[in-house]
Amino acid sequence: MLESLLRGFAVLASLVVVAGWALFAIDEARSASDRTTTEIEGRRASRSPDPSTEQERARERAHSGAREVVDDANDALLSPFAPVFEDASSRWLRRTGPAALALLLYGLGGGFLARFAAGR
Repeated sequence: MLESLLRGFAVLASLVVVAGWALFAIDEARSASDRTTTEIEGRRASRSPDPSTEQERARERAHSGAREVVDDANDALLSPFAPVFEDASSRWLRRTGPAALALLLYGLGGGFLARFAAGR
């Protein structure tokens, strides 16, 4: 029981982190297209793994409801790791660093705990 719960969390958390990073990468690839003030502010918020309240509001205006659900879950999962990379000069490092640490902790760590809980 505990094994399947831990494994499910590890898989779900990893999928959310990967989806959040992929959506960030898509936003960056589209950055050469037409920009409006709302889109620019939404992208700034998307570049932060732990956005401020103003950035969060701008991102909500720029993204759909389903995208915002993924972004909010991703924010919650990445927020413990965001301070480590907040001073990085590259926006890609500010997003990829916390995502990599989250995948290590939630994916590998959660999987390890699930196997440990099974008594293997």
